[in-house]
Amino acid sequence: MAHQLAVLSPEKALITFRLAGLGTRMMAHAIDLLVWGVLVTVLSTLLAMAQVPFLILPIIPLSLMLYFILLEGLWNGFTVGKRAMQIRVCMDDGRPITFMAALARNMIRPADMLPGTYLLGIAAMFMNPKSQRLGDLFARTVVVHAKRATPRFTPAPHALGYHPLEQHVGDLKGMTLEEYQALRRLCDRFPELPASVQNRLIRDVWRPIAIRRRIKSLPNIHDIYVAEAVVMKYGRDHGLL
Repeated sequence: MAHQLAVLSPEKALITFRLAGLGTRMMAHAIDLLVWGVLVTVLSTLLAMAQVPFLILPIIPLSLMLYFILLEGLWNGFTVGKRAMQIRVCMDDGRPITFMAALARNMIRPADMLPGTYLLGIAAMFMNPKSQRLGDLFARTVVVHAKRATPRFTPAPHALGYHPLEQHVGDLKGMTLEEYQALRRLCDRFPELPASVQNRLIRDVWRPIAIRRRIKSLPNIHDIYVAEAVVMKYGRDHGLL
């Protein structure tokens, strides 16, 4: 299996992800099965107490599939096991996993887990350069290590509505939609990038825009936080949030 996945970002920067190995993925899966086992036991007990035990049998396989679909789709590619092992699922071009992709990869999960085809799923991981099982191939996803570089940053807080540094960035007169989109991608991807790529994108993407829009750096505040403020202000002012 390959150890790294390299993708070209929209900013034309080469971004690398460390692919999760078979052992790490199996450990994460074992933890998930343990967590799911506890949940389904509690649910089965509640159904039995409610005198509807006939629902237990169909709920067991359905709950297992829903466990992976909902967690991966709503938790940025994580499950409890993946979070414990510091790995996550993302799209094979480096973007965060979509809910439809989480649904697709887990609809194929039974084919990876059936006794007669389980080795086929493992073999697929060794036979393609992105270490993808059958579900990953179908959904175009990969499993990568999620450890972040130090120092840590948070993505642009689009849902918060207001950034405390917005007053510093001014009215952003003349800023283009293309500049906004480039900065938003930068802020969203920043936490996942190696430090060397972070520094290069700050230099090649953020600083030319900051110079054109006359946005000065702030002492003791990283430029990414000022970029987040620009994204928040421009996005709200133009109805893009």
